Amino acid sequence: MNIQFYDLIENAPRSPGVYKMYDTDGNLLYVGKAKNLHARLKQYIDISKLELHKQVMRTLVTRVDWEITPTESDALIREQELIKTQKPKYNIMLTDGKMYPMIALTNSKYPRLMKFRGKITQRRDVFGPYPSVKSLNETIKTIQKVCEIRTCTDTFMRNRTRPCLLHQIGRCSAPCVIEQKDYNERVSLARKILTGDSEPILDDLQKQMQNFAEKMDYENAAKCRDKIAALTKTSNRGIQRNHAHRTILDWDKNVTELEQWLGIKIDTVGVFDNSHLFGTNPVGAMITFGHNGFDKSGYRHFKLNDKKRSGNDIAMMEEFVSRAVARGPKLSLIIVDGGPAQWNIAHRVAADIPILGVTKGVVRNGDEHFIMPDGTEYHDMPKDSPLFLMLRAVRDEAHRFVITYHRTTRAKKMTASVLDEIDGIGPKRKRLLLNHFGSTRAIMDADMNALRRVPELGEIAAKKIYDYFHSEVL
Repeated sequence: MNIQFYDLIENAPRSPGVYKMYDTDGNLLYVGKAKNLHARLKQYIDISKLELHKQVMRTLVTRVDWEITPTESDALIREQELIKTQKPKYNIMLTDGKMYPMIALTNSKYPRLMKFRGKITQRRDVFGPYPSVKSLNETIKTIQKVCEIRTCTDTFMRNRTRPCLLHQIGRCSAPCVIEQKDYNERVSLARKILTGDSEPILDDLQKQMQNFAEKMDYENAAKCRDKIAALTKTSNRGIQRNHAHRTILDWDKNVTELEQWLGIKIDTVGVFDNSHLFGTNPVGAMITFGHNGFDKSGYRHFKLNDKKRSGNDIAMMEEFVSRAVARGPKLSLIIVDGGPAQWNIAHRVAADIPILGVTKGVVRNGDEHFIMPDGTEYHDMPKDSPLFLMLRAVRDEAHRFVITYHRTTRAKKMTASVLDEIDGIGPKRKRLLLNHFGSTRAIMDADMNALRRVPELGEIAAKKIYDYFHSEVL
């Protein structure tokens, strides 16, 4: 039996993912996750070392399948989804009570932000699961800083006669005792953060900070800056969402289905997206994937060469697709995020490559449909089908990739503009400072001793920098 089971798992990859065990009738017995599928499945070879209920289950196993995921966290989400939707017999029978941490917003007059482990009910909107309590706590702390919504229990809230400490440190708007006119807006912001849609919030905070700074209201500008820092950290860490499209599973099967749907042979697919903030810092990006999943070697960033196109999404798309096609890699299919205008421009500059448009419809992540390579629209793909989830996910990966690049270029431009205002600080010294401190914020906070320790900066330049950021005018 041991040899037979080993034969079932002999080719298991040394990658993160989920494994599924079936009996002779094809019934799903058990689903598990693993950081290393090969190592985890080897633990099932010696039945005597397993817990009693798993010993029974193991004797029934005649087939083992697995699904590779990008990360262990993605495996966690996929495991939870499979247990919830397919209810494997031995997962349901387990009585160890293990549940992964989640975040919820209660459905009350003043919704409460809370963490819990347990069953999902209609009394709360649930987000997660999270790979660790630490990442969950950091997310809650970020939402408290940015949205200031309550985390206290209903009983605690009803019995308050004055705001608690969280209100005093700017992490709660105190609906317990203070009349709330915008609490629903705060909750709406929290939902966007929890579902990964934080870019519009960052842009709005950026504009608020600039407005406060122009009015010399440095206290409120600093509050906006701190919110931006907290939200950026959370966004870069990547809040896990309870949607299957965050995890691409059987790439080969899904891409083969894509080939059959479109009637083409696929080697490499390029997915395009652009980003700008009211025409500033215009950038584009292409991510690539194929039968084996995302292909990072084909990922490309683009800075806009023709500045006259800045802010014009269609004109920007024209330049980026044209440059990508000219420089490679060779693409079997191009996917663009947008409607007929984006599809038409991509078709014009890459006439020999099939173009698939993914339109958002009225509601993002809920109303997407497609513009086919022949220009017709297709609305009939089931929203829970693996192919639909894959197409949505590669669109989201392109969006993530371009937004991250846009945020980086915007930050670099802001950094350059601040340091450019200091007399005598040229490109070489800017590089020295950023390499030494890592960020503009750290440079601004540095004292004279810290600035003196920057190699090749010099005493005079160090004093200019210190005086600029620490003068009484500021």
